[in-house]
Amino acid sequence: MSFTLQIGDEAPAFSLPATDGNTYALGDFDAADILVVFFTCNHCPYVMGSDEVTRSTAEKFKPLGVTFVGINANSVNTKPDDSFAHMQERITSQSFPWKYLHDESQNAARAYGALRTPHFYVFDRERKLVYTGRGVDNPRETSKMTINDLDNALTELVAGTPLTTPYTNPIGCNIKWEGQEEHWMPAEACDLV
Repeated sequence: MSFTLQIGDEAPAFSLPATDGNTYALGDFDAADILVVFFTCNHCPYVMGSDEVTRSTAEKFKPLGVTFVGINANSVNTKPDDSFAHMQERITSQSFPWKYLHDESQNAARAYGALRTPHFYVFDRERKLVYTGRGVDNPRETSKMTINDLDNALTELVAGTPLTTPYTNPIGCNIKWEGQEEHWMPAEACDLV
């Protein structure tokens, strides 16, 4: 069994506190025709390097029924900058167009099989996984990127055409798992392609 979700898998349920003071469950996003759940954080240079591209993609597809939800699952014992208070500061200063949820227990990260930050999961209307992996091919330096895989997947999905590339390998820092050294990854976690 693969560590991360496979194409066709259903979106795992979650109920997590958000920076806006509310708690959100998967069902709270039922109005979205397409749901993008992505694991992110505050400190990662790959996240910070690609946030503006992610913002542009989220804003481009919002009128087409696509909703983005960011989840931070990093251990604050490993990375204090990924605390909930720092999440609130970051979303306030950056005004990102997505809900920013805190997965302190890391249960959502385990259920989705999150590998890195950022790691994107795109679900269709039935909440079946249709794309997983990276947003772009150079998230740390988007000035050097040559492909926006997330944009391409959403473009095809909105158009109702089969996805050319449903899997890519996420590029970024590994999830910071509680009780593990900073660069630890589960043994069953492996490349998607």
